[in-house]
Amino acid sequence: MSHQHLAPPLQRCPLISKDLTSKTYTSDVAAFVSKAKAIRTISSRQSRLVFALDATASRDATWQTARRHHRELYDATAGASDLAVQLCYYRGINEFNASPWLTSGRELCSRMDGVTCEGGPTQIARLLNHYLEVGTPVTPVRALIFIGDAVEERSEALLNLAGQCRLKVQPIFTFQEGTDPIAARIFSEMARISGGAYAALGEQTSVMLQRLLAAVARYATGGRQALTQSGTESDRLLLSQLPK
Repeated sequence: MSHQHLAPPLQRCPLISKDLTSKTYTSDVAAFVSKAKAIRTISSRQSRLVFALDATASRDATWQTARRHHRELYDATAGASDLAVQLCYYRGINEFNASPWLTSGRELCSRMDGVTCEGGPTQIARLLNHYLEVGTPVTPVRALIFIGDAVEERSEALLNLAGQCRLKVQPIFTFQEGTDPIAARIFSEMARISGGAYAALGEQTSVMLQRLLAAVARYATGGRQALTQSGTESDRLLLSQLPK
């Protein structure tokens, strides 16, 4: 009599997996998707402004005074919860820095206080290229505020970049320290060509600077209509320089 060898019964292995259809998992995914959408919505609605500084050695002698000017932007943007600001500066031989997008005026002010001057040439073309590239169709950059005192680059290249800013509807607002006539001419032309505005700074213009920066912040968040509705002297001054 032959014995038939039977295979041992198959053992059921425990499944190591999660129930992807569970209510808990579905709820977590829904919450994540909802939060991601909210972040995208806030980002798309938030107006963005680049605030740029020349931090080369030529400004070292007046840097403490300049810090006061820089702080005016903190005062101008502190109440604008829907405005994000990126701090940029150049200095040294080839150093260019751009911060994350900041929505806290206090953090912006703290970063400004950490900037010191170092000898080197101006890098305005590099700044303008950054300004042109940093925006996206979803999160466009509304304006560039630039504070400087000198130009050591070819004016043709800078004015060409200003024209590109005009095509992208990204105006440049230039504020000049000092009295260099070459810088005055190029800064004013950059502003005009791009669709922005130019102002010369002086010891007596601290209050006006604060008001002009506040006007630029309003322009960045609400356009010409915001300036027209406010009716302040600084907003009217800014409007008078903007192209119609």
